[in-house]
Amino acid sequence: MKGILRAGTAGVILAAMIATPAFAQEAQADSNDSGGLAEIVVTAQRRSENLQNVPIAITAATADTLAQARVDNVSNIQAITPSVTFRTANISSSTANVIIRGLGTTGNSRSFEGSVGVFIDGVYRTRAAAALQNFLDIDNLQVLRGPQGTLFGKNTTAGALLLASAKPSTDKSAFLFDATYGNYNSLMVKAAGNVPLSDTVAFRIAGLASTREGFYTNPTTGKDLNGDATQAVKAQLLFEPSSDFSVRLIGDYSRGSGNCCYATSEFAVGPTTGLLIEPLTAANGGVVSSRDPSAWEQTLNGNGNQVIKDYGATLQMELALGGGTLKSVSAYRKFEVNQNDMDPDFTGADLFRYYENFKSRFLSQELTYNGKIEALNADFVLGGFISDEKLQMGRTLPWASQAQVYWDALLGGPLAGINGYLASQGLDPVSISAPVGTWAVEKMRGKARSYAGFAHVDFAVGEKVNVIAGLRYSVEKKQGSFVNPYYRTSPNGSATEIFTLLGLMPSPAYDREITNKSLSGTFGIQYRPVSDVMLYATYNRGFKAGGVNIDANAAGTVLNNGAFYSTLSPSQQIAISLLNGGAGVSPPTNPTYKPETVNAFEVGAKIQYLNRRARTNIALFYYDLHDLQVAQFLGLQFTVLNTAKAKDYGLEIENLFELTDGVTLALDGTWVPHAKYGKDPLLDPALSGQRFRYAPKFAGNATINVDTPITENVNLTARLQYQYTGKQFVNTAGTEVQGAVSLVNANLGFKLPKSGLTVEGWVQNLFDETYFTAAFNSTLQTGDIRGYLGAPRTYGIRLRAAF
Repeated sequence: MKGILRAGTAGVILAAMIATPAFAQEAQADSNDSGGLAEIVVTAQRRSENLQNVPIAITAATADTLAQARVDNVSNIQAITPSVTFRTANISSSTANVIIRGLGTTGNSRSFEGSVGVFIDGVYRTRAAAALQNFLDIDNLQVLRGPQGTLFGKNTTAGALLLASAKPSTDKSAFLFDATYGNYNSLMVKAAGNVPLSDTVAFRIAGLASTREGFYTNPTTGKDLNGDATQAVKAQLLFEPSSDFSVRLIGDYSRGSGNCCYATSEFAVGPTTGLLIEPLTAANGGVVSSRDPSAWEQTLNGNGNQVIKDYGATLQMELALGGGTLKSVSAYRKFEVNQNDMDPDFTGADLFRYYENFKSRFLSQELTYNGKIEALNADFVLGGFISDEKLQMGRTLPWASQAQVYWDALLGGPLAGINGYLASQGLDPVSISAPVGTWAVEKMRGKARSYAGFAHVDFAVGEKVNVIAGLRYSVEKKQGSFVNPYYRTSPNGSATEIFTLLGLMPSPAYDREITNKSLSGTFGIQYRPVSDVMLYATYNRGFKAGGVNIDANAAGTVLNNGAFYSTLSPSQQIAISLLNGGAGVSPPTNPTYKPETVNAFEVGAKIQYLNRRARTNIALFYYDLHDLQVAQFLGLQFTVLNTAKAKDYGLEIENLFELTDGVTLALDGTWVPHAKYGKDPLLDPALSGQRFRYAPKFAGNATINVDTPITENVNLTARLQYQYTGKQFVNTAGTEVQGAVSLVNANLGFKLPKSGLTVEGWVQNLFDETYFTAAFNSTLQTGDIRGYLGAPRTYGIRLRAAF
């Protein structure tokens, strides 16, 4: 594959790996036309437009397309476009990352907001994990690629995901039932109902219940790991007293729970695995799990359970005013994650446990006014946005039954040498203290306030040319704090808490604020030489605010905590210094990180041909990035870095063919030959001058979709998809690489169009490929790398009825 990419990349991409937005795979000919692909309407410029007329690279998907592609949440979004990938690890509030064209926030951070903005019903979600919960009553999804610096300006340096709920209707009652059952005892049931209460009022309600056993098995207990059960409800009330005014209230609640998400596989085996971890696992009565990732085995300790709650309300109002439309979107959201009795050493050795909680309360208000300037033949949008988020986070950390044995064995040799030196100086020896029980309780807080004003204008210069310009001024205020209300110490004895001896904790408490102000925006030209061809060139300035790294070691370690360090005995101070390379005491470090910015250039074309039975979209992009934010997990510490410069450029070509009535072929590909951090002596050597994480040089999908009559009342439905992802770095703190991955997905079924009944069988990852989606440095185990796997082969049957 390397040879193909090197020698024939341009030819392969230009001639073969082309794709229109994957949602169009199921697009059928307009019933009022003689044939051809249906028109697709999007709202990327805050008004309804034909996708082919919008100078932005967009992927859009209807509810049916999402269901056929098994995109039940954002985790499988690559099935509809290879430009977008999603990664998550042990705790979704800190690790959920969306990447578009190789660019996106990567790594673990409690304080991070992503580089890809997620908007649900017009409301910005500060954590991509909000889209990880199963989609409920979603009407459509739009993926906007590239910086959206004006209209969706908050943290959209890489792009934006727009999800819209199905809207209540006053026309007629309607009901939907959708159920899927598959292996791993997976069951998902969705139902929705729309009821007109009068000519001006409609009510819509939807519910969801799902459950799935985990893909992993604990060989010691026989129980599955990383399973999930979710329940959700969404209710909407629409009031439309006239065509000039409407009010829509949306309320939703979801709850997910399961033994998630600490089951992982060995990516690279470190020295402690065979010498300590596996013997301790056996000594504790556990079964040593297979080192082969395809076995899907891991022995873990504790009764780990995760609960995620996401709920809130949205109020949308529209009023025809002065020849335009005034829109208001108000929102209140709460997002909570609680993890109890987790096993953060990720092994069968019983070393320590983990309790973590995350709470976000988010308020936002946006006002926009859409109108026309007839004298200039222009459409415009004016708007203002404010938001306020409060974060509460905490961790409780207890040592478990084998911690003392592990640390005595691991550090016994180095400590013997240190104690020999201490004895020669007439000082008392030091020893390790890691007894069972809580050794630390941490409290963290955060605030984020945003203010923005924006304007976007689209001038029609004659019938063929449009000029687009927009500006957004943003003010972002962030605050973050950390404190250790409890830390178990023995500063006056020879036994020293192990994390103190290692020089990590207790770290300095801090409370810091940062304010960023920025002017971002867009400028573009689009040209239509003929009715079915649109050419465009755009410049976008993207901005993502800086912030405060909210973590126990964000302001440093014990060596930055002078007040505590001074309470230690001379023996302990010397031991800590020697175990940390002879380092001495220094002031606390700065826990803040800088805002990231991007200057993005794009040229593209959107073309329809063969009597509109074929559609080709192409985009070339170039991103010049400054202070790109990178989060890392270093085995014990969570850091946030800024790389001074970075570049990302490539090519997307999209194509959709209607082969016959009811049969379409879609080929899509994204080629990113360069996505690299600049060389920076202040950056982690594993990253400096290296390629972005989760950024393959090439990714592509090829999909055949069938929906064709076989009798007067029955349609055959089928979908066959091949997904290819090139090799990529998968560890933000290392150089671990996952090789190229090929997946095959398929659906086959039938539907009764007149009655709204659909029955289909499906399979994902048909050939049961085993591959890593993310890797990380194992906790407490130098040289060991663990990783999260992509889903194994799953299959099942789906029944859908609409009436």
